[in-house]
Amino acid sequence: MDLYKPLVALLAMVNPIGILPFFIAFTQEFDRPQRQQTIRVAAFTCFMVIGLSALLGLKLIEFFGISIASFQVGGGTLLLITALQMLNAKPPEGGQVETEGAGANIAVVPLAIPLLTGPATISTMVIYAQKSKMWWEQAVLVGYGVVVALVVVLVFSAAGRIARVLGTTGINIMTRLMGLILAALAVELLQSGLVELFPILGAKGVR
Repeated sequence: MDLYKPLVALLAMVNPIGILPFFIAFTQEFDRPQRQQTIRVAAFTCFMVIGLSALLGLKLIEFFGISIASFQVGGGTLLLITALQMLNAKPPEGGQVETEGAGANIAVVPLAIPLLTGPATISTMVIYAQKSKMWWEQAVLVGYGVVVALVVVLVFSAAGRIARVLGTTGINIMTRLMGLILAALAVELLQSGLVELFPILGAKGVR
């Protein structure tokens, strides 16, 4: 397993900079302690989604009798859809989000799920967990959840300064750049799954 690819995919999907406008809008009425609590809960939720997906996601799809190749194709398709949304400067993972009445729960829903993490994140972690051969590789995947959580904390803690520096245009550019990276990773997953399902696609010299 290429250890750097899961981290690149996770950072591209979670993309907390692209979610900054939502975070600022959701927390504009909060005082500093409430905002810090929201950041901590959102970051911890992201870690839990990533960590549990890496540890238990594979067992779950085996329980339902789904092949890894099929899951790769489905997960790759979902990643590609997410990437296309990001290339249009839309936030990954989510669509229209109802914020009214969310109150203190906005840290978990909709901020952490589905805006930061969601089906595409879960699919990615399950696919890479299947590729891990050693226990320490799975431990690394869980560790990436810690890295992503720390990035979320750092970005959201500096939300005001980052938003002033980047502006709407800068955030949109960052979101599109992450979407392009994610699209490339999605194509790799699709290619791997399709070749496993249809070996003739990977045969050399086929005419």
